[in-house]
Amino acid sequence: MNSLSDKYSALIQYAQTSGVQNLAVTEQNNVLYITGWAASSVKNRMFELYDQIDPDMRSGDLVMTIDVIGSEEEIYEVKAGDNLTKIAAKYSGMTWQKIFEANKDKIKDANLIYPGQKLVIPV
Repeated sequence: MNSLSDKYSALIQYAQTSGVQNLAVTEQNNVLYITGWAASSVKNRMFELYDQIDPDMRSGDLVMTIDVIGSEEEIYEVKAGDNLTKIAAKYSGMTWQKIFEANKDKIKDANLIYPGQKLVIPV
């Protein structure tokens, strides 16, 4: 039988790579507990992933407690291989155009961003 960590691996991986702070993943009595702090956009995306894995949320095998931190914007550090479209996909309701508009002082051409560059994500 697969563990709950396997079932929710996409959700856990997203939490690990999206900057959830104080992330804790524990399994007890056939329930997986995921706790931490994150920007509201990250929290929203985590619940979207949960909905994809368990569409009716009827399994009753996951308790997710993600507290919202931060302000109305977030800073994202560009990684190798990123483009504005890929970055926007990490945030619910975000478009590359919104990121471009929020960073016109740093980006002159939407196709020219570089690793290490810090971009404002208006969440």
